[in-house]
Amino acid sequence: MLITSAFVAFALLLVTVVVSATQVHLERKRLYELSDALALTGADAMTHETFYEGRARTPDAGAVLTLTDAEIRTDVQDHLAQHPAATAGLHDVVVVDASTPDGRTAHVELAARARPAMISWVTKAFGDGIIIRAESSARAS
Repeated sequence: MLITSAFVAFALLLVTVVVSATQVHLERKRLYELSDALALTGADAMTHETFYEGRARTPDAGAVLTLTDAEIRTDVQDHLAQHPAATAGLHDVVVVDASTPDGRTAHVELAARARPAMISWVTKAFGDGIIIRAESSARAS
């Protein structure tokens, strides 16, 4: 009887950990999808007016369009403001970085807090969740 009770308790604990780990993994995948979408948005950051009015800087070697950090940051923030459903289910989403390393590639890094439902009483003692990060890059052409 004692061994059966211990086994049942262990099995329930194992199921709880697996379900919670799966939830964190799925939230991380959603954050990656969001960072991919924002990187694509950032890669399209140059407006037609900027390009055709001659306000764009000279392209780097091999680049067709040039991007700036400010344009990428603005487009990323606008996209998040216009599409609030993109962050539904994710907690405390923060844009850590939205920039361009070479004037052609948009780099976006996001962070969020995962709060697994089944072990929230454990994570609450250590900072109310698990920090997850995602970063993506997209090249303008």
